[in-house]
Amino acid sequence: MLIKKHSLTLLGAAALSLSLSGCSVFDWLVYKPDIPQGNYMEPQQVEKLRVEMTKEQAEYVLGRPVLRDSFADDTWYYVYHFKSGRDASIIHKELVLHFENNRLAKVSGDYELSAEFNTPLEQSKLPTVTAGDDQPLVPEQRGDSKPLVEEGQNDPKAIRKF
Repeated sequence: MLIKKHSLTLLGAAALSLSLSGCSVFDWLVYKPDIPQGNYMEPQQVEKLRVEMTKEQAEYVLGRPVLRDSFADDTWYYVYHFKSGRDASIIHKELVLHFENNRLAKVSGDYELSAEFNTPLEQSKLPTVTAGDDQPLVPEQRGDSKPLVEEGQNDPKAIRKF
């Protein structure tokens, strides 16, 4: 009887310790969502920035900033914070735009700027076609000329509702 009581006590203690540590032991089974916050920006968006852009043009390219300095409306903050649910890793990126006289003057942060950033937008040029390429660029055509959907065929399986 005494052995049975000790074994029940030992089994109860083991069950209690497993239940208390169960969350950490089986943590990999619990789903935790990824948590993105702020402005996610692609590098292509940041590469479109040019010095002397207006505030409206910068907002069109990047979207609304997360924070506009309430004491100096000439500083905009774009912040992106991502916490992975699986491994709890954190990605944090910032981009700070500084304006002077409602024109973009300086950009700082974690993103690479285009080599043409210091060229004002009005002086930028579109990419030119190299010599010998007089033909316009056309996207690749599908190999076969057969249409994807045949029209006008009577399908006996189709049911007309009209």
